[in-house]
Amino acid sequence: MKKLTHKHTIFACFIGYISQAIIVNFAPLLFLTFSETYEIPLEQITLLITINFVTQLLTDLLASEYVQKIGYRRAILLAHICCALGLVCMAVLPDVINSFAGLLISTMIYAVGGGLLEVLVSPIVESCPSKNKAGIMSLLHSFYCWGVVATILLSTAFFVFVGIERWRLLACLFALVPFLNVFFFSVVPLYPIGEEENDAPNYKKLFSQKIFWLMLIMMVCSGASELAVAQWASSFAESALAVDKTTGDLLGACGFAVTMGIARVLYARFSEKIPMKYATMACSVLCIVSYLIIGLSPYPVLALIGCILCGFSVGIFWPGTFSLATESVKFGGTTMFALLALSGDLGCSSGPTVAGWMAALFGGNLRHGILCAVIFPVILLCCLFFLKDKPKNV
Repeated sequence: MKKLTHKHTIFACFIGYISQAIIVNFAPLLFLTFSETYEIPLEQITLLITINFVTQLLTDLLASEYVQKIGYRRAILLAHICCALGLVCMAVLPDVINSFAGLLISTMIYAVGGGLLEVLVSPIVESCPSKNKAGIMSLLHSFYCWGVVATILLSTAFFVFVGIERWRLLACLFALVPFLNVFFFSVVPLYPIGEEENDAPNYKKLFSQKIFWLMLIMMVCSGASELAVAQWASSFAESALAVDKTTGDLLGACGFAVTMGIARVLYARFSEKIPMKYATMACSVLCIVSYLIIGLSPYPVLALIGCILCGFSVGIFWPGTFSLATESVKFGGTTMFALLALSGDLGCSSGPTVAGWMAALFGGNLRHGILCAVIFPVILLCCLFFLKDKPKNV
């Protein structure tokens, strides 16, 4: 048997992010089906989104404590097992116990897996003895985008040709992705990551560094800049082109994810020539422009183009901040990545929330709400001006 190397470890991480894309994006495609099949009010169905988010946040917060105790290998295997188990439970539990309770339990199980993947995958890739780490990190995060696209396209095709009433079968088929990756991750090599595995997380050393606070702010703005538009991309497509929800998902959600993935792949290709700081600054400016197009354009189709352009502009924000933090922050390791993931998730919640609140103040005008959320890429750009070119010497 051919000896496994760090390249196989990186490939396993790629599959890990595809697994995360599945658990984040599959259930929302079925919310109306859940409501009709199990006679659950939509207000309760939407609570699943909140439970998913809160569970992932708690997992991010606690990860640095228990990952040190059980080790990265066991933690990453547990993450994939939770993802697979949650999807299978979603197909089974609602028909065995109380329907909403079954969906809630399933959501919590795979949300733990998603939270662990968010904390573990990036540092595992960062620890690999590979050149061009910033490029590899960007490429890694592009696989989340391709996972989103694949989940939406495969689900749409399955619902059309097999029937949406057979969604339980599709859930089990999707569960095979994280399940098989359990076996892959059980054999690939893992490398030392920042802190030694038996070291306790040192929050004091981290929070005493001004650069770490800057990175936390950047992560919040990264998540907020992405989700403030991504959450509404399908709605823009539906209203701009007067199409049904399926077509809106394909044009809006998929269009956003595809351009975001393209940006990450492109940076992976040219990362050795373009420093991450300046690439992120350029993308921040592009993001601000896309927000202005969405908020101020009198033409719905142009607003939709602004949404898709936004997908490209936010592509490297999240992996870029991870890479910059790895270069800049001392005593990082698991604790740093967990806190960065926590900050990113807070941004993913605050972006759509701010957009929604401001839209309500403007009489339900979503464009004006998103225009107000332009504050997030503006703050991100400002933070980058405070980041020195050689952060290791800070």
